[in-house]
Parts: sequence; structure tokens; C-alpha cells
Amino acid sequence: MKIHVVMVEPEIPQNTGNIARTCAAIGAKLHLVKPLGFEIQDKYLKRAGLDYWDKLEIEEHESLTEFLKAYPIEQHAMFLASTKSQKTYTEVDYTKMEEVFVLFGKETKGLPEDLLQEHLDRAIRIPMRSTLRSLNLSNSVAIIVYEILRQKEFEGLEEISSYFQ
Repeated sequence: MKIHVVMVEPEIPQNTGNIARTCAAIGAKLHLVKPLGFEIQDKYLKRAGLDYWDKLEIEEHESLTEFLKAYPIEQHAMFLASTKSQKTYTEVDYTKMEEVFVLFGKETKGLPEDLLQEHLDRAIRIPMRSTLRSLNLSNSVAIIVYEILRQKEFEGLEEISSYFQ
């Protein structure tokens, strides 16, 4: 299975660095959709990703429109992470999917409202207390991608670290 983590207009370099590290650790492809709130060479981004950058598959897109031209929603198993969804990320059966795309919006606004309204059937959320706005973006990515991996029985990942052998 191939997981695609799509960051639409990320603003905080540390979040993106942490997400890049998660993607490298699980073999997911990271898509960065511009405009970005930082430069790819940002020291905070690099520090958060540490020495994982050479192990990361990454693709940059000039805009959300360009990303959706390259990867049309209707032709892919694509999900939109949003606090505004009725369906939780655990309600989706990822087991028969060969490839999964999960789109995450910018830290301050999330994904564009019109995109969410047009594809509400593909929106997923992480349950949380209603009095809070949202979880940290890098935590949200980790929660959702690890559920996808759990359903696929962590296919392709080591079960025991070589450290213990």
C-alpha cells in the first residue's frame, strides 16, 4: 500500500518537519501544496526532520488546483481531514485500498470550505472534545496514517527494532 500525505498550504515549518519525519519512517509520500508559509531550506523544518530528508519521497505542487489536476479526487482513494466532518477516520475501511491520499489543510484555516462541501463524503475527522479547535497538525497526520497502517497490519514495516536483536 502507498500512503500519500498531502499538506495544503502548510504554515509552520516545525509541523511540516515532523510530518516529513513520519512520512520517511513509514514510507509515505509527502506532497507539499504551495504557497508554503516557509522556505524548504528553513532551519526549523530541517531540524524537525533531522537526518530523514534523504529517505523522504516528496513532491511539490504549485497550487491545490495543480495537485487536483495531477491527482483527481474521483480517480483516487482520497480523504479530506477536517474537524467539520461527521465521519471519523476509523469508520473508513482502508484494507482493500492499494493507495490512499489524505489531505490536510493549513494550521490556521484547514482545507478550503468549497473543497470540503463538494466532497463531504470523503471528509474524515479525529474525535475530540467540542470545546477545542483542533489537534496539532503533525499529531493529526500521525494518528490517521497509523490507523491506515494498523488496518493493513503494518504491512512493510518492521515489527521489532533491530536495536533489540
